[in-house]
Amino acid sequence: MDRIARTITPVAPFDFELTAGYLTYFQGRYATDSLVDGVYRRLLDMDGQLVLASVSSVGSLEAPELIVELQGEGLTPAVAEVATNKVAWLLGSEQKLEPFYVLAQSDPAMAAITQRFHGLHMPHTDSVFEALVLAILGQQIATNVARIIRTLLIETYGPRRTIDGEIYYAFPRPETLAALRVEDLRGMKLSQRKAEYVHGIAYTALDDPEFIEGLHSLEDEAVVRKITSLRGVGNWTAQWLLIRALGRPDALPLGDLALRRVVSRLYFQDEPQNDAQVEEFCRRWSPYRTYATTYMFTAMRTGMA
Repeated sequence: MDRIARTITPVAPFDFELTAGYLTYFQGRYATDSLVDGVYRRLLDMDGQLVLASVSSVGSLEAPELIVELQGEGLTPAVAEVATNKVAWLLGSEQKLEPFYVLAQSDPAMAAITQRFHGLHMPHTDSVFEALVLAILGQQIATNVARIIRTLLIETYGPRRTIDGEIYYAFPRPETLAALRVEDLRGMKLSQRKAEYVHGIAYTALDDPEFIEGLHSLEDEAVVRKITSLRGVGNWTAQWLLIRALGRPDALPLGDLALRRVVSRLYFQDEPQNDAQVEEFCRRWSPYRTYATTYMFTAMRTGMA
């Protein structure tokens, strides 16, 4: 087993525990991402080569520095560089939060939230395919149920590697899910429609990889138009794709009940708001609605909102 260490210097402010904690919030015990005793771990699937990344913080909020320890068979400096860049992307390390923080100062509620969670970066998925499948699995079900389904799918069909006596999993590959029957996916506690959606997305990713992973080069509106042509992908999923897979700063997941709830609670004394009202209200945070959404959701999950 080869080992190589690398360093990442995120854009300050960067709170490692908050950011890695957000990334692992929806994960089960043996899912792809974990945060244990201050160490974030992810088994990276590098075109079939499995590399375990273990990340710890040795810096501070305003002078952040991360140590990335990589382990894998046949690990070379070139592979290590690609793996380190993947980790930097997963942790959203290059995001510049200061412009959003300046905007937030004119809003007392948001200002308080950004102060409480100062340095939280929006983490990403490893691929567009991963973000799509995760979004499909999470459609219209409770968070704890979605977590169980994600973990079951990853443990059953994801590539795995045992390192130092611990089992680590990477996200299932398109060819693996495409080779399954819809009935096999139904066995993962998916509804008939969701099983069909995941199966169809896997086929698309396998048959036309550029259709899925080539979205990075498109503008937001073009991404939404293209990706919603897939069965099972609506605007809600497309917006989360912009946020989690493409790192776009101004996406807004309209249709999300949690978004409606937190906006209502923070700004309208719990008076229910519809999607049109939420969209109009959230214009105040453009062009940083992704960060506003991230921070409001974090406030809600921690009991601040």
